[in-house]
Amino acid sequence: MNEIESLIKKVDDFRDERNWRQYHNAKDLAISLSIEASELLEAFQWKTSEEAWKENKENIKEEIADVLIYALTLCSELNLNIEDIILEKINKNNIKYKIDKME
Repeated sequence: MNEIESLIKKVDDFRDERNWRQYHNAKDLAISLSIEASELLEAFQWKTSEEAWKENKENIKEEIADVLIYALTLCSELNLNIEDIILEKINKNNIKYKIDKME
């Protein structure tokens, strides 16, 4: 088991111990992921990146964790291999965004 799979197992175990799987369908997980991403954005609203980090470091870390937890849970629910889907996306981006076209 690699590190990502181990992390997903910990998240899934936490959820299953609380009987939350019943609420974790793909649609609701995607909605929750968006909500948590919005909460992360709120920490930066009307501030420079530096100000936000200085004033909200702990909150920013917690919101990033929430985003990642929902993303991992959604991948688990859809039986997606995280490494595979990221590498596929990088390959598509390499085709779409050629290095010689970037300045």
